[in-house]
Amino acid sequence: MIILGVDPGLAITGFGVVRVENNRHTVLGYGAVRTSTKETTAQRLETIYRELSKLIAEFKPDCLAVEELFFNRNASTALAVGQARGVAILAGSHAGLPVFEYTPLQVKTAVTGYGRADKEQVAYMVCMLLGLPSAPQPDDVTDALAICLCHGYNANDWGRGR
Repeated sequence: MIILGVDPGLAITGFGVVRVENNRHTVLGYGAVRTSTKETTAQRLETIYRELSKLIAEFKPDCLAVEELFFNRNASTALAVGQARGVAILAGSHAGLPVFEYTPLQVKTAVTGYGRADKEQVAYMVCMLLGLPSAPQPDDVTDALAICLCHGYNANDWGRGR
């Protein structure tokens, strides 16, 4: 199974691509889609959609896993993340991929065993579990790989309304 994990954001959308075979997770690729504040929101969302669609065509994932929107004190930030998240879901759905959503708590618990783990703990475990020499930057990329791991560990729930 190949998983495309996405940590959505309007400025930076992190992505990771991980193959799961015999309970072994192997990184196939990772990076970030960056958009410019000089562009309109519509142009930025188009960039995210186009780049995620290219990744889907390149890696041919079996599914897309995305982080659910969590409460944010800043309404405009939450709205922008929600828009980027919607575009990511649309890109996966448009390509015919099943889309799975995980809360930050679920991702942290799957990767570290502790739902309140900090970013450094998550980054350390992502490196250990995927055999990476250092945490990818920015944090959004590491988070996308963590989402891949989370779905890989939860893949037995496929078809059970996950």
